[in-house]
Amino acid sequence: MNDIKNFLVPIRRLENKIRSILSHKPFLYAFIGSLGVVLIWRGIWVMADDLNLPGWLSLLIGIIISAMTGLFVSLFVGDKIIISGIMKEKRIEEKTEEEIKEEIEGEEVSLNEIKEDIEEIKNDILKNKK
Repeated sequence: MNDIKNFLVPIRRLENKIRSILSHKPFLYAFIGSLGVVLIWRGIWVMADDLNLPGWLSLLIGIIISAMTGLFVSLFVGDKIIISGIMKEKRIEEKTEEEIKEEIEGEEVSLNEIKEDIEEIKNDILKNKK
């Protein structure tokens, strides 16, 4: 187990350094990330061809894997769409500008409340340390 941790530490450091650099260049970050995804996809495609998997079997395996991992619905439909449907919210194109502004302001209020809570917790921790 320690061998695996020792192996992963430099990889994680490199990953953090690369993410830090690329986060300042979003277009390059998106390009490199998409390149990685396409190469993974191509590798799986070639392996399936090498195994002579018929198309219907590839589709079935893909659906089963993505359904079992919970990715099928969230990837193809999206969490926001599901949540807005459950809450019977309007679609974004059906909302007025005022409704959208109200939502944004509500989210800002929530974020400010979270920041205040974090500050209180931080202050409590500092008081308990003394």
